[in-house]
Amino acid sequence: MAPRATVYKAQLQIADMDRHYYADHPLTIACHPSETEERLMIRVLAFALNASEHLTFGKGLSDDDEPDLWAKDLTGIIELWIELGQPEEKAILRACGRSAKVIVYAHVANAAAWWAGVEGKLSRAKNLAVYAIAPESKAALGALAARSMDLQCTVQDGDVWIRTSTESVQVALITLRAPN
Repeated sequence: MAPRATVYKAQLQIADMDRHYYADHPLTIACHPSETEERLMIRVLAFALNASEHLTFGKGLSDDDEPDLWAKDLTGIIELWIELGQPEEKAILRACGRSAKVIVYAHVANAAAWWAGVEGKLSRAKNLAVYAIAPESKAALGALAARSMDLQCTVQDGDVWIRTSTESVQVALITLRAPN
C-alpha cells in the first residue's frame, strides 16, 4: 500500500502592504509523501505572496497537469499558475499558454544556474515571473513547519517575514525575471 499524504493545518494571517491585501486564510495542506517540510512551507509562502479569494493548492507533485497553486476565475479560466522548484521549459511554456500569469519560485541552491540554462528558451513567455528563494530562507521556513500552525506573513517594501508565536523568519527572494 502506498504511503498517504500527511495533512497540515495552518491559520495564515497576511498583511501585504505592497499589494494592499489583508486577510486571514485557514489552510489545509496535503504534504505528498515525497515532499519535504521545506517544500511544503515554500508552498505556504507562495500562497501568502499571491493570496486572493480564488487561489488554491493544486495537485502539484501528484499531477503534471496541475500546478502547485493556481487561481481560476468564476468561469474556470486560469488567471495565475504557480510552480515550485525547477520545472522544465516545456512545462513552463505550456503553463504560459494556459494562464494569464505564471510564477516560478525556484528554491534550490543552484537556482541561478538553472535559470541561466533555460532563460533563452523562455524569452517569448511574456507572462512569466521567476524568483529564487535563498537556501537559508528555505531551511528556516522548513523549521517552522508543524502539523498545526498559526502563521503571520508580513510584506512591506519587498521584504517578506513569516512569523509564529515564537519564531520569525525573513525570506530572501531574488528576482530572476521580473513580472511584466
